[in-house]
Amino acid sequence: MEQPRRMMMTADDILKASTHRPWPTPDTPWAMRQVWSDLLFAHWPTSAAGLASLLPPGLTLDTWEGEAWVGVVPFRMPYLSIRGLPNVPPFMRLLEINVRTYVSADGKPGVYFFSLDADNPVAVEVARRWYSLPYLNARFDCDFTSERVRYDVVRSDQRAAPGAFRATYRPTSALRPAATGSLEDWLTARYALYTSNRRGRILRGDITHSPWQLAPAEAELQTNTIAQSHGITLADTAPLLHYAARLDVLAWPVAHAR
Repeated sequence: MEQPRRMMMTADDILKASTHRPWPTPDTPWAMRQVWSDLLFAHWPTSAAGLASLLPPGLTLDTWEGEAWVGVVPFRMPYLSIRGLPNVPPFMRLLEINVRTYVSADGKPGVYFFSLDADNPVAVEVARRWYSLPYLNARFDCDFTSERVRYDVVRSDQRAAPGAFRATYRPTSALRPAATGSLEDWLTARYALYTSNRRGRILRGDITHSPWQLAPAEAELQTNTIAQSHGITLADTAPLLHYAARLDVLAWPVAHAR
């Protein structure tokens, strides 16, 4: 979905807009700037016990009123840069879809990714090496120019089971901040990602951004096996859907959570 052009926030602007965070931003230099656009949050409740068994030791599964949640999140990244490196146009944009759940370590809530499929093989390998994140190669066919986003992705990476996602989606009302203490706020107001390295150590990477501006959404899901590829069975119910038009983000390097 084409959005009105908006000037990209500077790193200082993003940091100034971070006073809502539950803990301070790191006092070390940030590593990446990103813009997330045309994002769909599709969430399903699921068995906490079953999902917890898929997490690495050292992470605690977060639940909302006793239920765990799985998210399938397609979006595009129209801007991506690594601090200190020149901007190279072929590597400054990315299409990505991730499968995620919600965890905490040492009292800091965050996101755990089962997979992050993307369309740039170089970015995939850099993220796997530098961030120990399960990025995977995939083929994308997307259209963001009409009222409804068309998103079509098929995993091509042999390092994981096959998975695909095909859908159209759009917001159904105006964007607004997530209400504090609401389920949508709990699902999205996460300022850390968690992963594990080859030695089994839990790593945390901080991120920061302005509060999410979300709209209820509608989606037609034609194919959705991207979560199933990780042994996750999604509930046979309509997902909870939210749309976000744009978010300017800073990310820090991952470091040992303890």
